Amino acid sequence: MNEPTPLTAAPAAPAAPTREPITCHVLDLTTGRPATSIAVSLTLLRPFGPSAPLTAVTSSDGRVNQWNGEAGSSLSEIFANLSEHDNGQMVWSLKFDTGAYFGKNQTLFPEVEVRFFVDAKGGHYHIPLLLGPWSYTTYRGS
Repeated sequence: MNEPTPLTAAPAAPAAPTREPITCHVLDLTTGRPATSIAVSLTLLRPFGPSAPLTAVTSSDGRVNQWNGEAGSSLSEIFANLSEHDNGQMVWSLKFDTGAYFGKNQTLFPEVEVRFFVDAKGGHYHIPLLLGPWSYTTYRGS
């Protein structure tokens, strides 16, 4: 007769990384595909700005979900510290290095900058950029 096999607990899954309060996404309108390897910087302009920029490069799906800061500073820490000041109203700047992406003399815009308001008290701000060599548009995504 077979003995029942003792049940063992499955190993715990690693914790999912927390989502940054600000993310972005770039789509290349000339190809209809994600725009990969675009250098992006994120800078706090107000209050107390401009800050040292956080940086990233768009992934294979054209997204930036994590930012790199000087000396290990993180976007979540900045939000936590600023939520107590100036009613939590912030102005941020996203800069996309579109000139390097399209190449010299292949675009009207060497850089695209998008400035936007953020309420530090909560929420997620996703800023998609729909990009062509001669035009672009953006909106608040989800």
